[in-house]
Amino acid sequence: MLRTLWSRFAGGATVVLPDDLWEATVASLPFVARISAEDQVRLRKLTGQLLATKEMAGAAGLELSAEIQLNIAVQACLPVLNLGLDWYRGWTSIVVYPGEFLVPRSLTDDDGVVHEYTEPIAGEAWDGGPLLLSWEDTQAAGTSEGEAYSVVIHEFAHKIDLMNGDADGVPPFSAALHPGLDARRWRDTLADAYARFVAELEIIEGELPRDIDPESSAADPYYAHLPLDAYAAQDEGEFFAVSSEAFFVDPARLERAFPHWYALLAAFFRQDPRVAA
Repeated sequence: MLRTLWSRFAGGATVVLPDDLWEATVASLPFVARISAEDQVRLRKLTGQLLATKEMAGAAGLELSAEIQLNIAVQACLPVLNLGLDWYRGWTSIVVYPGEFLVPRSLTDDDGVVHEYTEPIAGEAWDGGPLLLSWEDTQAAGTSEGEAYSVVIHEFAHKIDLMNGDADGVPPFSAALHPGLDARRWRDTLADAYARFVAELEIIEGELPRDIDPESSAADPYYAHLPLDAYAAQDEGEFFAVSSEAFFVDPARLERAFPHWYALLAAFFRQDPRVAA
């Protein structure tokens, strides 16, 4: 992979971010623009450090620009603003595609038959390997029709979750940073919020008219009543990642739906985005 375009600005462990480019990037991300001026200063410093320590490469013909790399880096640094870049240790590469990309999958059914197929996705975090993103989807970060969305935050949340094993929705805790958190309380609160979300989704799906395809846009008004994207029901690991998106992008809605779960996320990320919202 080619070294990041930012290497020409690098003078060591960080890169210099031009004022105009920084201001334009922050303005394009409302959930970043609303944080305090003091936090934006710290976020800018952290972003420069991430760009100096991670390698970004374009795929499928995408030519990386400084704008693309900065947009991704800013979103990626928001979750670790009060944790530090050490929470992204153990891997170096970020691969950016122009849009959704195909990933090979393999599924074994109940009869032991293996089905192989390809799945179009917007992002994926590999355990110990690179993080893959769609630039088209990265630009869609924010809220749309009541849905909180940031594929960058989603995939970087998976990277944090993977630090202590499987992406099961239970990230590692630091004795210094998370003195009030423990795995048992976290698992219990996560399980409760996840179960309630799945139950709500099942009610909505049960009320869908038979002539409406659940995957079609015609079903969107029904799913719009959910506090999170329906993909959060896949498993507890996805629930954590989707919740992390909502925590930073639309914190008030998440807190209303799952106040105890929100409180744990605030304790883990050591932030409360509602204060800035």
